[in-house]
Amino acid sequence: RVTLLELMMVKASDKNSVTREEMNAFVRHADFLAVCFQEKCGAVLKLTAAADAEDEEALVTVRLLDVLCEMTSNNGQLEHLQAFPGLLETAVDTLRLTHLAGKQAVNIFTATHAVTGQEEISHPAVGFKSHLIRLIGNLCYKNKENQEKV
Repeated sequence: RVTLLELMMVKASDKNSVTREEMNAFVRHADFLAVCFQEKCGAVLKLTAAADAEDEEALVTVRLLDVLCEMTSNNGQLEHLQAFPGLLETAVDTLRLTHLAGKQAVNIFTATHAVTGQEEISHPAVGFKSHLIRLIGNLCYKNKENQEKV
């Protein structure tokens, strides 16, 4: 699932070679991806425990967020996802929870807290908060209703 999501992310980010038919397919799949993210977003919080660093559901959720960020960076899919019920609320709630989880334990969600000395950042959840903020920003872009919600 992670590999499939990575392939989708690469295709979604390559705006020059996306045909109209592929764009329509992305819009159709956007609902499914948004629902999956809403259902699984809590799995990422398990990554704060060292034993769950390789939790497959959490890794899928991280990739789902990446794909949603790329999709909302494209105007063709942006309006559709801006109107998706509950996606913005889920992203904001997840951001709050990851912020609290980062304060209560080792903060694995941001790169500034994940770096100790010269070691490389390799945890899959590093940058999760910044991607949540990106998604929230994209969902609020030129959308007064969503801006008021936030």
